[in-house]
Amino acid sequence: MTLIPLMTARAGLCAVVLLGSASSALAQQCPGAAGFGKWLQSFKQQAVAQGISPRTVSVALDGVTYDPNTIAKDRAQGVFAQDFLTFSGRMVSNNRMQVGAALLKKYGSTFAKIEQQFGVPGPVLVAYWGLETDFGKVMGNMQSIRSLATLSYDCRRPAEFQAQLMDALRVIDRGDLSPAEMRGPAHGEVGQFQFQPSTYYNYAVDFDGDGRRDLVKSAPDSLASAANYIRSKGWQPGQPWLEEVIVPPNLPWEQADVTIQRPRLFWSRYGVTYRNGKPVPADNVPAALVLPMGRDGPAFLAYPNFINVYLDWNNSLVYSTTAGYYATRLAGAPPLKRGNPEPFTAAETKQLQQLLARQGFDVGKIDGVIGAGTREAIRSMQIKYGLPADSYPSHELLRQLQRGR
Repeated sequence: MTLIPLMTARAGLCAVVLLGSASSALAQQCPGAAGFGKWLQSFKQQAVAQGISPRTVSVALDGVTYDPNTIAKDRAQGVFAQDFLTFSGRMVSNNRMQVGAALLKKYGSTFAKIEQQFGVPGPVLVAYWGLETDFGKVMGNMQSIRSLATLSYDCRRPAEFQAQLMDALRVIDRGDLSPAEMRGPAHGEVGQFQFQPSTYYNYAVDFDGDGRRDLVKSAPDSLASAANYIRSKGWQPGQPWLEEVIVPPNLPWEQADVTIQRPRLFWSRYGVTYRNGKPVPADNVPAALVLPMGRDGPAFLAYPNFINVYLDWNNSLVYSTTAGYYATRLAGAPPLKRGNPEPFTAAETKQLQQLLARQGFDVGKIDGVIGAGTREAIRSMQIKYGLPADSYPSHELLRQLQRGR
């Protein structure tokens, strides 16, 4: 689920990361373990004042100590370091396809009830289930309360983690989980869909009728809760999220970006077709053309369900496109056409980002990852140089920038 601030990738299965250490200056500004006990006592008082039972506060927080391992993992947060074809090829494996299909059958009646109540189809849920925790097999093993308390005390983002810690206590106070059951990655995510405590508290559903919202052990609770959360983001029942298409060579490439929605009529007029050769309908349904590897790679029409929900769940275009593609495969779509995109390494992307930054573009961190800022800057410079403006890096663009023209 959506991770607090710096990184949206989950621990474990859903990202290959490039690790980097925090600056020594930042480490020196933040407190060490010495003042943690005093801070924790104050937080306990705040929790009771906010209506959490003294017993829950005591059971959850008594004896909790500062965890330097959590801080180390937080400082070493990474970013997606693989392109879409590499990442999706690894994550949408034959095994994960087979297991996902089997689970759709096993929980068929549950998925039918979930879709009837929340409007979210089974393949969408199963794809996230597989990517987040390998269908509940890999949920992380760090003590969530300890991690959250440590990050709440830390100087980087205390207000955000204190809110998460307070909601973790509310989850316990409500009887959903015990402190011992709350285990996961370093940022306090819990359960088969890696919900943060606030998401857990606000959207967890008791779907198996046992009186608890158990997103650790109960698959029905986990699946329905994910659907409840997805519905809250504006999911449109019965509507597509991502469709693979074939694009002609004469498109106005500068219009191909997840931030630009056009009526399907627009794409139809330019000859965009589905995989089976059928033309895209000439109607007013809004859709963005997504080219995760540029004009020579795979192409997708992305609908509001993708733009409003998938990119909210995780704002990495690589992860979200993989999740959406995986769901389409589970729903019956064929394997994607890989195309023949130009290879471009992370090191070359870093160099490109540096050159774009010198041109005055805000590309964010120079990290070798093609995020929204980098895509926008690439498109602007491609237009300037008269190159196909597909928002994807190329060696020709790199050469032009190196010349400083």
